[in-house]
Amino acid sequence: MPLPKLPTKPAALLSVQDYPKAEAGKTVKPRIAIVEPVARTARPASTVSAPKLTTAPQARSKPVEARVVESRKTDKAPSDNPRSVKDKTVKSTDRPKSSTSRAADKSGVTKLFVLDTNVLMHDPSSLFRFEEHDIYLPMVTLEELDNHKKGMSEVARNARQVSRSLDALVGDVVDAQIDHGIPLAKLGNKDAKGRLFFQTKLQNGTLPEGLPVGKADNQILGVVRALETETPGRPVVLVSKDINMRIKARAMGLPAEDYFNDHVLEDTDLLYSGIQQLPDDFWIKHGKGIESWQENKLGTGYTFYRLSGPLVPSLLVNQFVFIEPKNGEPAFYGQVTQINGKTAVLQTLRDYAHTKNSVWGVTARNREQNFALNLLMNPECDFVTLLGQAGTGKTLLALAAGLAQVLETKTYNEIIVTRVTVPVGEDIGFLPGTEEEKMGPWMGAFDDNLEVLNKSDSDAGEWGRAATQDLIRSRIKIKSLNFMRGRTFVNKFLIIDEAQNLTPKQIKTLVTRAGPGTKIICLGNIAQIDTPYLTEGSSGLTYVVDRFKGWSHSGHVTLARGERSRLADHASEVL
Repeated sequence: MPLPKLPTKPAALLSVQDYPKAEAGKTVKPRIAIVEPVARTARPASTVSAPKLTTAPQARSKPVEARVVESRKTDKAPSDNPRSVKDKTVKSTDRPKSSTSRAADKSGVTKLFVLDTNVLMHDPSSLFRFEEHDIYLPMVTLEELDNHKKGMSEVARNARQVSRSLDALVGDVVDAQIDHGIPLAKLGNKDAKGRLFFQTKLQNGTLPEGLPVGKADNQILGVVRALETETPGRPVVLVSKDINMRIKARAMGLPAEDYFNDHVLEDTDLLYSGIQQLPDDFWIKHGKGIESWQENKLGTGYTFYRLSGPLVPSLLVNQFVFIEPKNGEPAFYGQVTQINGKTAVLQTLRDYAHTKNSVWGVTARNREQNFALNLLMNPECDFVTLLGQAGTGKTLLALAAGLAQVLETKTYNEIIVTRVTVPVGEDIGFLPGTEEEKMGPWMGAFDDNLEVLNKSDSDAGEWGRAATQDLIRSRIKIKSLNFMRGRTFVNKFLIIDEAQNLTPKQIKTLVTRAGPGTKIICLGNIAQIDTPYLTEGSSGLTYVVDRFKGWSHSGHVTLARGERSRLADHASEVL
C-alpha cells in the first residue's frame, strides 16, 4: 500500500478568534496562525526537569493554545508507528552528526577526522571517502593495524589492504612533508581532496582520572582532546564503529560519529520493494494513445500495453504494478518490460495461483508470491532477489522453481545452494566429513522444503517418491562460501540463502561467479542479521537490491505475507 503524503507545514490549533463569522453568500476561510519554530537551547547537565516549550517573539502577543517546536532532523517523530511515514529523499544532512560537524557544515569549514582502527578494518577504502576533509591517524591506530594483519579472515585482509594504501601514500614523501599533510588524491582518487596527517610527536591530552592510559581507545581519545587544544579554530571529529567508544567520547565532551559511507540507505523503509500500486484512475490518465498487442512466449499468451503519462518516470524496468479496484472490477497485475523516454510497456503476468500453472506442485498463495514466481520462471531474468520475513515462502518458491527448470524444462544443469555459516547461538565446533557433509547442518531449511516438495506427488507411491528424492538429491549440490573464489558456474541455478549476512564485498564475489546461462537467486531477511558490524543499511543484500534495480535482466520482490501457518503468523506479530 503506498505511503501517505507528508504534511506541508506544522500542525497548529485554532483559537476561537481565528474563526470569523460567515455571511450569507460568502465563503470565509479561517485565519490559521502557525507558530514559528523555536531553536532548542542547550541545558546544563544537572537539570533533570522536563524542558518547557517557548513561543517565538512574534507570536507571544496572541493567545496560543498549541505551540509547535521544530524537532531536530536526528530525532524521531513521536508517533505510535514511527515507520508509517518516511521522507522519500535521503540527504547527507539527515545523518546523526555531532554538533561540531553540523556547525562546520553551516560555516563551510573543512573538518579533521580522527579515524579509529575499526573504521579502516571495516572499510579499507574509507581513507578516500571523506571528500574535502582531512584525516588524522594516531600511532595507536597503526599499531592495532599491525596486530590484526595476520590471518586469512576478512578483517586481516582489510588491515593488509589499508597498510598497502598507506605505504603507497607515504612511499615517495619527504619527511618534512608528512607534518604538512599528504594529498589523498595522489593515488588517483579524485573525490578525496583532503590531506592525510600522522601523529609525529607525543601529544599530552588530559583524560579523566580513572581511565587506564595504556588502553588503545583511551589513547585515541587523548589525541582527539590534544588536537582540539592545538587547533582551536579547527573542528576535530572522532570517527569510530565502536559504540562504547563514541559514548565515552560524548561523555568527555568530544565530538564523535559513526562511519556512514558504507550505508547504502539511511532508512531501510526506503529500500526498493519491486512493487508499486497504481491509482484507481491510472487508465484514465494514461489511456490516451495507448497501444496493445498480444504475444506468445513459452506456450503462454501475454498482453502488452504501450502507454505514456505522469506516472511513467517513476517506474523501473521489471517492476511489478497492480490495480485492485474496490468497486468489483477485475484486478490488473502487470510488469514493466520497457521504458523508452516518456513511454512504458506493461506486460500481463502468468497466474501461478491457478493449479494448472503450478511449479513442481507449488502454487502462489498471495500476490507477492505470484510476482516472485514470474521472476523465478523467467529465463530472461538472470538475477533475482527475494526479501521477506520468516514464513513468506522464499526458500520454497526458489527451490520449486529450480527443480522445475532443472528436471522438467532442462533449462539448467543443476541447483547449487550456499549460505553464510554464521551461528545464531554458541558455535557447535568443527564438523566431521566432506564439504557437503559439513554444510548439512546449515541446510536444514532446504531439507524441510524438499520434504514438502516430495510429498506433493501423492500418486507416485512410496517407491516412486524415494526414486524422485534420489534424483533430486543428485541434482542439488551444497557448496561452502569459502571455496567460491575463482570458480565459474555455467548453466547453474545458484541459490544464496541468508544473503543478509553477507558483506557487499562477499556478495560481489558470489555474483561475479556467474557464467553463461546461470541464474542467481538471493534470499534473505534484513531484520535477521547475525554478522557483526553489519546493519540493515550496510548489508550486502541491501547493496545488490539497490544497485540492480532497473536492470532489464534482474528483478526484486519483497514478500509481505507469511504463509507458513497461523501459529507462525501470530508469533511474528506478537513476539
